[in-house]
Amino acid sequence: MSDPTYSFERGTLPLLVSMPHVGTQLPPEIAARMTPQARRVPDTDWHLPRLYDFLQAMGANLLVAVNSRYVVDLNRDPAGTILYPGASNTELCPLETFQSEPIYLPGRAPDAAEIEHRIGRYWRPYHLKLAEELAALKARHGYALLFDAHSIKSELPRFFEGRLWDINLGTADGASAAASIGPALLDAAQGAGGYSAVLNGRFKGGYITRTYGAPAAGVHAAQLELSWRTYMDEGGSFAFDEERAQAVRPALRAVVEALLTAGARAAG
Repeated sequence: MSDPTYSFERGTLPLLVSMPHVGTQLPPEIAARMTPQARRVPDTDWHLPRLYDFLQAMGANLLVAVNSRYVVDLNRDPAGTILYPGASNTELCPLETFQSEPIYLPGRAPDAAEIEHRIGRYWRPYHLKLAEELAALKARHGYALLFDAHSIKSELPRFFEGRLWDINLGTADGASAAASIGPALLDAAQGAGGYSAVLNGRFKGGYITRTYGAPAAGVHAAQLELSWRTYMDEGGSFAFDEERAQAVRPALRAVVEALLTAGARAAG
């Protein structure tokens, strides 16, 4: 089953992988009001389904967004709650790119009524499916694991100083998963060789991780924010680099396998 706002592939594991920022589609009526630069959707989590090409063979369930985060950010609270107080944050319907450039032509940004429409049309279907599948996994296996996959440019002064770690893991400071899971993921990332990794650093997990992770109820969620430089061109072409991708895939697979192992142990 699928919806125009997402694609879904069913697997056999108690693991749901969410990719909320990989979409590139812009509804024509929205695109017509955007700047030429914004229509290139530069802040996409580029190529993640291709990078994580091993997931389906493993048996993971896979939920992938179709529309750009510029339409509505699936990893933001529709109530407007700030993810990182005191830091630069992007809105539910972003008004600026990560480079602080305007997304909309003058006077063409969405008003409150349009934002509410976008929540119903584009945001809510993804979250209904996410919640439905997590409930089904828990009913089937006794517990559920959620892996929220993201990527980002390695240097973005708007959000952080210097260069970002290669592998940025988040469990909402331990609130979204059993206490043993975060360290297990970090050990797997560090043990894969050649990549820097951090747990609950600049990126601790967004709305999805924080909302659906409920370890006391048997649902464990973690986010991985991957630096673009590990698998693609950061210079503006956004081209996939197969050589880099082949090098980093074992680290990504090790993290996913660690989530499966640690999650099963936590479930008891």
